[in-house]
Amino acid sequence: MTKRKIESTDLFRLTSITDPQWDKHSRKFAFVQTTVHEEENEYRSTIYVGDLEGNAVPFTSGKGRATSPRWSPDGSKLAFVSNRNEKSQLYVMPVNGGEAEQVTFCKNGARGPVWSPCGTKLLFSTSVESAEDLHSTSSKSEEKKKPEPLVVEKMRYKSDAKGFLDNKNDHLALLDLKTKEVSLLTEGDRDYGSAAWSPDGTKIAFVANLEENPDVSLVSDVYVMDVQSKEKKKITHSNGFFSTISFSPDGQYLGFLGHEKEFQSATLTRVWVTQVATGETHCLTENLDVEVGDVAIGDFHSGNVNPGLMWTDESEGFYFLMSDQGATGIYFGSLDGSMYPIHLPDEHVYAVSMLTDTHEAIVGVSNSTDPGELYHLDFRSQTRTQLTKVNEAWKNEVELSVAEPIRYKAPDGWDLHGWIMKPAGFEEGKKYPTILEVHGGPHAMYANTYFHEFQTLTAQGFVVLFTNPRGSHGYGQEFVDAVRGDYGGKDYLDVMAAMDYALETFDFIDEKNLGITGGSYGGFMTNWVVSHTDRFKAAVTQRSISNWLSFYGVSDIGYYFSEWEVKGDMGEKVDKLWDHSPIKYVSDVNTPLLILHGEKDYRCPVEQAEQLFIALKQQGKTTKLVRFPGANHELSRSGDPALRIHRLDHIKSWFVEYLEGAK
Repeated sequence: MTKRKIESTDLFRLTSITDPQWDKHSRKFAFVQTTVHEEENEYRSTIYVGDLEGNAVPFTSGKGRATSPRWSPDGSKLAFVSNRNEKSQLYVMPVNGGEAEQVTFCKNGARGPVWSPCGTKLLFSTSVESAEDLHSTSSKSEEKKKPEPLVVEKMRYKSDAKGFLDNKNDHLALLDLKTKEVSLLTEGDRDYGSAAWSPDGTKIAFVANLEENPDVSLVSDVYVMDVQSKEKKKITHSNGFFSTISFSPDGQYLGFLGHEKEFQSATLTRVWVTQVATGETHCLTENLDVEVGDVAIGDFHSGNVNPGLMWTDESEGFYFLMSDQGATGIYFGSLDGSMYPIHLPDEHVYAVSMLTDTHEAIVGVSNSTDPGELYHLDFRSQTRTQLTKVNEAWKNEVELSVAEPIRYKAPDGWDLHGWIMKPAGFEEGKKYPTILEVHGGPHAMYANTYFHEFQTLTAQGFVVLFTNPRGSHGYGQEFVDAVRGDYGGKDYLDVMAAMDYALETFDFIDEKNLGITGGSYGGFMTNWVVSHTDRFKAAVTQRSISNWLSFYGVSDIGYYFSEWEVKGDMGEKVDKLWDHSPIKYVSDVNTPLLILHGEKDYRCPVEQAEQLFIALKQQGKTTKLVRFPGANHELSRSGDPALRIHRLDHIKSWFVEYLEGAK
């Protein structure tokens, strides 16, 4: 049977499986299955419950999204979040049949359910302006509100995820399932999150920035609160970013992930453990030169959950996710500081739920030719069993290109890593146009995972080359920090070295038909490349940075990111910001450049695209600007489905127009 070539609209045929949650009593697991409804142009998420024999049945039904399934301690119920009644609220439903009961009615919705150890209460997060917001799902007045000005007094007044910030804050609340009483555990003009419950039910842990001026003191501290008295004890020292908290089963230890900003935003995330009784805190992975957690870049799954430390029953060890050399896998660590890899495939382990007493896991795994399925891993017998086949029929229907790893050297001798994908219908002896992809971050990692954009381009007859230049995670602390203050320096040479290596190594690349594209930092690098070399015949820059001077004041992170990453500021180091701005060199751009940008991107605001477009047009350069209404920085990953297709089609069409040899 001849397989067909992938199209951008195959996005509507794919199924995403995320957030597996295993119940130790029944040995069943819940997970979230997300699809895109093409006609109504919306995402739909359903919670399924499956068993180790490969059976899985829907637990929820209807339109909208049901997410965050969490088993009650006795395994009899599932709490979950659903927007079936417009706003996302918490629901509880018996596992063995019955109706779902809506248990929160918060004005601004509810999320993140965490069961109390006794199973009679739910800890959750909600956005509130006052305690009244816990009980009212509608506004006080249904009348059309008159416009009001936005009064800004803080530097952090907008967010790419939330838009302009108002007087609401993210707080933790407690629901008594017997009395239905709801109460706030936190209050004030601060945000609280990453909640965890102590095994005896007397304490909760969370993260917050409670510094006097959080605009300037950019930290996220760990706190432990007594549920009855609401007295708080600070665990960390206002010098870093911490999150993803979990208590050990015996309640003696508190584990969390984070770092103390030694290299600002380029610092490796590490494992920390606090002895609850004494407050004594240690970093247990200080000598482990890998990034803890999953930092793989992809464009398919959204809603992945980092489980943090998954403790063994005896509270002496724990499992955790890590990222290394373009792969993500599972490590095991112990309180004595010993750490070792337990599952390190050349794949992307993007989700995990452990039964630590039997050393088993349910994992979500993806690779370059598989969008992702769930598997059962038994670490004792070293066996792996596939549990779902939601994308099997689609995979059998289409021609998929395998990402083949490459290793090469930078001009200064540093070891570099990447992948190359041959075009669909590849024939020996033929030469093909090639597109070099640059990831965002820059502190992220291309990985052994499915990338719909890459498959769409290979289906069009392009070779796709993608690599991890310095600044990427997965290759140690020195490597990830090396880009700071040097944007467009050795990272640029790394990107060009990838192209040089590919041309020297693979005779199927047409050196006269090369393209380059990337988003965010990858968009910056695309802009930088075309303003410093003419070797590429076409380029597409996405949600990019073109001017660090204006970025400083308009991005939701600009006022500190520019100082941390570019090492310039609006005082004595203004020239540093300008020297690293691609728009400074716009007169040297001769490559046809397509500019893609979301209208509501507050991370890299659309003015970055507008400046670049006008500067190029004014100088008679070949360019086009495509603006995506309502889209933020996450357009390619979780944005409006129809706009995601438009984005892919614009990228493809631009390269087809300017690179010869595409199909």
